[in-house]
Amino acid sequence: MHISITGLKPKGILGFIKFWRLAIPSLTEAKSAKGNLFSAVKKINGYNCTLSAWESRDAMLVFMKNGIHLKAMKSFHSIATGRTYGYEAETIPSWEEAFKLLVTKGKDY
Repeated sequence: MHISITGLKPKGILGFIKFWRLAIPSLTEAKSAKGNLFSAVKKINGYNCTLSAWESRDAMLVFMKNGIHLKAMKSFHSIATGRTYGYEAETIPSWEEAFKLLVTKGKDY
C-alpha cells in the first residue's frame, strides 16, 4: 500500500481562505477516489496535515493529477508552503509516526 503524508502552512489570511476552499473538496474527492483506503486530516505543530493510504502509488497519482486536487496543486505556491512524503508500507502509521516521517524525510515545497 502507498502512504502519502502532507503538511501545509497557508500564507496569510488570503492564503488561509484559498487553502480551505480547495482543501475541503479535495479531501472529499480523496475519500471517494478509486484505490483510496484511508484519508484523514489533522493540525499538528502549525501544519495542516493529510494522511492517506492507497492501494498503489499509481492510484494515488491518478487522484493527485485530476479534479480539485490538481487545481489545488496549481495554486499551491501562491497560497501555502509545506512538505510531502510518500512511501510503501504494510500498515497505516499513527499520526505521531506520520508527522515524524514528514519532518525527517519530507520534501519541502
